[in-house]
Amino acid sequence: MQQIDQQLIPILEKVSDPEIPVLSIMEMGVVRSAFVHNNEVLVKITPTYSGCPAMDVIGDDIKSALQNAGFNATVELVLSPAWTTDWITKKGRQALEEYGIAPPLEANADKEALLENKRIVKCTNCGSTETQLVSQFGSTACKALFKCESCQEPFDYFKCLK
Repeated sequence: MQQIDQQLIPILEKVSDPEIPVLSIMEMGVVRSAFVHNNEVLVKITPTYSGCPAMDVIGDDIKSALQNAGFNATVELVLSPAWTTDWITKKGRQALEEYGIAPPLEANADKEALLENKRIVKCTNCGSTETQLVSQFGSTACKALFKCESCQEPFDYFKCLK
């Protein structure tokens, strides 16, 4: 569970995920804790997957945002517990869909969509579930590429990670 000093929340909500700029790091659920002590802030973040190349950028962006708000900050990477798509907020899931990335399904449904080709991933353009898997990997390793058979548009699906 996140433990964040209330005064830091509005600052951290303005830090975007560099790979999905419509989401804040708070909406993605990568911020595990953030505390202020004597104007020094310690922020602990968890990568969406081990080796995620965006973590260095996120750390720098956090430090910059906090420095602009008058704080000195240290960012620490925490690998356990591992990040899960359950940590994406409801607002974050809505933002993903509006941006054109289908939000993650539950684990069993995710496997059915990715391995059994069940038509349960909703097109972000027209809302149809007449969609098909094109590739297990989309624009990044955490996404799969789908195509809608109704509107013919391709779109990414954010794979479920638990």
